[in-house]
Amino acid sequence: MKDERSPECAMCPFKDRICQSKEGKAPESCPTINYREVISKAEKEYEKPEIHEFARMASIQESECYSNRHIQPYVLHPVKPRVQEICEFAQKMGYRKLGIAFCTGLRPEAKALTRILDAQGFEVVSVVCKAGATPKEVIGIREEEKIRIGQFESMCSPIVQAAILNEEKTDLNILVGLCVGHDSLFFKYSNAFCTVLIAKDRVLGHNPAGALYTSGTYYARMLRKGF
Repeated sequence: MKDERSPECAMCPFKDRICQSKEGKAPESCPTINYREVISKAEKEYEKPEIHEFARMASIQESECYSNRHIQPYVLHPVKPRVQEICEFAQKMGYRKLGIAFCTGLRPEAKALTRILDAQGFEVVSVVCKAGATPKEVIGIREEEKIRIGQFESMCSPIVQAAILNEEKTDLNILVGLCVGHDSLFFKYSNAFCTVLIAKDRVLGHNPAGALYTSGTYYARMLRKGF
């Protein structure tokens, strides 16, 4: 059985929460209350100079994505798309060489991103998921498990993508549409910090949140085990 004290922040019933207000409320499962020692230990990581500066700039970037913050009471007014955020954050960090790890199915998006990054003065290197032309048989894929049965298929190789960008000594890597699982492997093997510009969703035009927004209507079947 699940521990009743295990974090369930997504299900918090309070609008005025202790994680955002000193006078806020907290359910029994609140990690802000139950994991004080863990939090204290984790917060020491921010004392490391590189991590401290990265976190500081990330927080500054977050606030700069809203305009008219001087007007009170404040109403959120977002003004920057994510690609602009990535460019600005990289500039704040003094990064010059950016890597793009992209899915072959999103080559046009990767090309558009490259042009934007070039225009902003970055050196850009990009690696497609099929780099290496490694046959899927290498990881034990059977013929009937391929997308195109009976044909040669090179596997998506995020470890190769990460290794090449590591060799290129990129300052920051940007993921564009890597598959579920492949993105996880890239995160694990990349030496540089990573950020995601596009999360792949083959059905929803790379807007995976769409299924969440419609989980009470068109995608209500997702609430049944097994779909």
